[in-house]
Amino acid sequence: MSKTTYVVASHNQHKIKEFARILEPLDIEIVTPDRCGGEGIDPVEDGDSFEDNAVIKATAFARALGMPALADDSGICVDALNGAPGVYSARYSGGDDHDNNELLLRQLEGVPFEKRTARYVCVICCASPDGSYFTVRGECEGRIG
Repeated sequence: MSKTTYVVASHNQHKIKEFARILEPLDIEIVTPDRCGGEGIDPVEDGDSFEDNAVIKATAFARALGMPALADDSGICVDALNGAPGVYSARYSGGDDHDNNELLLRQLEGVPFEKRTARYVCVICCASPDGSYFTVRGECEGRIG
């Protein structure tokens, strides 16, 4: 049985390695965009939901490269902040992860622990070159310490 090959719709090497590690036992080969001519593909993640952004990325890579593509979008949704930062998690503060965390904690100052409910959301999209796709969503409930 031959391996199925997917391109990961990301230029983030850590993310590509994670996809490869998770999918290797399923006999799925992961390739990087630069290995198949996709180094210039950089779709704008301007969707209103994690699903929208994952679909934008996966379908752009699948169509441009003519092969199946996988993409994810994820972030944290804090109830006391009306679901923020949500799809803006990675660029919440305009800085790096540390800056994002600092802003989040500042915005939660004075909010009691029992009201700091949140969830980490991750959506993965698998897209075909013909434009068809499906998504899966996972959530992990918790509180912000």
